[in-house]
Amino acid sequence: MSSSLLFSTFDVSRQAFYRARLAAAIVNLKPLVPGHVLVIPTRVVPRLADLKHDELAALMTSVQHVGKVIERVYGADGLTIACQDGKAAGQTVPHVHFHILPRKLQGDVFARNDDVYPALDRAEGSLPENLHQVPQSVRMDADEDRKPRTLEDMEREALWLKTFFDAAEEKTS
Repeated sequence: MSSSLLFSTFDVSRQAFYRARLAAAIVNLKPLVPGHVLVIPTRVVPRLADLKHDELAALMTSVQHVGKVIERVYGADGLTIACQDGKAAGQTVPHVHFHILPRKLQGDVFARNDDVYPALDRAEGSLPENLHQVPQSVRMDADEDRKPRTLEDMEREALWLKTFFDAAEEKTS
């Protein structure tokens, strides 16, 4: 599957590490925690309600599958899975996407568990502007602990993560 993959109007083919017929997973431009990824339908669809039944089923199956691998690879104890559906919910890129963040019982980035939600809201708000800057180093807004990501950084992570999915597919074949 080497065809272009769009996240809204942005080509994220090089950031993809998992692809199924109707869903894909991409590394995050500005991850809140190591392993913070996005799962998207392959068709550009603005809202969850706009998905066809088979697309929704494939998307949720992909969220589950990607989540299992991300949790194992990053040594997490659980996952935060979030979808901001519509502008009023904080969605800023008009393409359905689920955030998957590996979480830990000890040593998690967020001292208070629910602090992840305002952080997601802030990250989502700056996403459209930052997506336009992908070819260069990305400047961080207010959060200096989040390292800038270049397209090369994201591609390197995507290629690394892809090896875990290739290995999982070989075991099931």
